[in-house]
Amino acid sequence: MPLPKDQTYTIEDIYALPDGQRAELIDGQLYMMAPPNRRHQKILQSLSWCIESYIRLQNGSCEVYPAPFAVFLNADDKTYVEPDISVICDRNKLNDKGCKGAPDWILEIVSPSSRRMDYSTKNTLYSDAGVREYWIVDPEKERVTVYHYEEDDAPAIYLFTQAIPAGIFGGFHVTVADLLR
Repeated sequence: MPLPKDQTYTIEDIYALPDGQRAELIDGQLYMMAPPNRRHQKILQSLSWCIESYIRLQNGSCEVYPAPFAVFLNADDKTYVEPDISVICDRNKLNDKGCKGAPDWILEIVSPSSRRMDYSTKNTLYSDAGVREYWIVDPEKERVTVYHYEEDDAPAIYLFTQAIPAGIFGGFHVTVADLLR
């Protein structure tokens, strides 16, 4: 839920937050972020490692950044997000502050406090910004919803026990349940 304020927030407000406090900024509205639980972090670590390992084995040029990692989707100062995992293949988008522009692939791991945000607000935001692929990893439902925005297809839904293909990498599949053993 956004914090109420008559004026809109900017990137400066994000940088003015006290140490340890995290928030995202979407269209000038500030959304505070709750600390993730242990299962969330286990999934984050395992997926990041799996994706990074695949890229290295393929001698790929994409880079994997787990949260917290700043993504400035728009050219304005009113949108700043920290996806759980960002995969960026165009290194020109990277600088010391994070990523300027849309990552190629974003993975969000649903928490009870982020459910509406991940499935609705961020889905629209990422699609409009030019993200190529978006995964919503839902530990509670043990499923992954995959959006291939470039193909404009309906989302595909996979169970954690199924091999999930990554559209931006031909030949790469991940089975979330295998990572959590």
